[in-house]
Amino acid sequence: RICKETDVKILIINAGSSSLKYQLTSIDENKIIAKGLCERIGLAGSALIYKPTGRDAYEFKKQMNDHTEAMKMVLGALIDPTIGVISGMEEICAVGHRLVHGGEKFTGSALITDEMLATMEELTELAPLHNPANLMGVRACREIMGDIPMVGVFDTAFHQTMPKKAYLYAIPYEAYTQMRIRRYGFHGTSHLYVSERAVALLNKPAENTKIITCHLGNGSSIAAVNGGKSVDTTMGFTPLEGLPMGSRCGDIDPAIVTYLMDKNNWNTSEVCAYLNKQSGMCGLSGVSPDFRDLWVAHNNGNERATAALEVFCYKVKRYIGAYAAVMNGVDAIVFTAGIGENDSGVREWVMKDMEYLGVDFNLDLNRKCPRGKEVELTNPNSRTKVFVIPTDEEMVIARDTARIAKL
Repeated sequence: RICKETDVKILIINAGSSSLKYQLTSIDENKIIAKGLCERIGLAGSALIYKPTGRDAYEFKKQMNDHTEAMKMVLGALIDPTIGVISGMEEICAVGHRLVHGGEKFTGSALITDEMLATMEELTELAPLHNPANLMGVRACREIMGDIPMVGVFDTAFHQTMPKKAYLYAIPYEAYTQMRIRRYGFHGTSHLYVSERAVALLNKPAENTKIITCHLGNGSSIAAVNGGKSVDTTMGFTPLEGLPMGSRCGDIDPAIVTYLMDKNNWNTSEVCAYLNKQSGMCGLSGVSPDFRDLWVAHNNGNERATAALEVFCYKVKRYIGAYAAVMNGVDAIVFTAGIGENDSGVREWVMKDMEYLGVDFNLDLNRKCPRGKEVELTNPNSRTKVFVIPTDEEMVIARDTARIAKL
């Protein structure tokens, strides 16, 4: 391989059941070289979107029957003599795969080996929608790319530092020991990245910091990060628990599940679809899972849209208060992801009446907050800082991949 110490290029792969996101990153220059998406893999109308940095995007409509064909198209675009960004596959030093669920087996990123993949297969029952798709991406890369080192970076790994009191559910203990039912947490790479950036902005040793990170998007979660380690998070055994989201219900009384099944004569698939795809902001508002649509409806007097926004902001505020209690204080509250970074209205409603936590929130700064920038939204005398920090999960994956592959 042509992998120079001063030019380490990492290919990042995030495979879904019918999609494959990719990004080629230069670690040393801290920049994206190219990125894109394969969509509708295995379906009619497949397409590859390819965007080299600083140039126009290309779209290639070609049937991709599986992830192997998709990866061949991705690599073909990257090394194409006309539109490519590298001379050959040998320039790719390693591949980092986003893997959703590592259970208790993986407390950090890991080199992908046959044994590691066998363990991942065992964990499939914990994430039946995500892990099989992730593994299809891994196998496609291994088939095409030969001996290039590959690393799995897990969404759940950052939260493996949670204490038992935070991750156990109060059901018979055998559910944990025999069926692995416990809180795992997700969005770990995002919470890790923004909490590390917050530590840098606070200019304090990580071990002396207490940070609450709010990853708010179509899927949302909050984490309590004490001394640089996750000690609690809102998502649980699955990404359904915690905050209400675009179409997920978040925390509800578990007896509602059996009540719905009895009332509607539903099976498990039907009730799962109701809670995962028809609930949250979409079901509550009757308008949309998209917060931009909700604000328009709210401004036009739609009471259900207003109620949905109020419920969401209230739940975020409630968890912030809970996590400040868990950590006996908080130095910084961080907003990130699509809503956290871009929705000033949500940030304003969440941070209202937070003076008790030492927050001196600047409404004007919040409303003028530029997109894509790290910004402090509190006044200089604020004891607790509030930051907007754009997340960069791909950079976490790239750096971990370089570290594990010893590049």
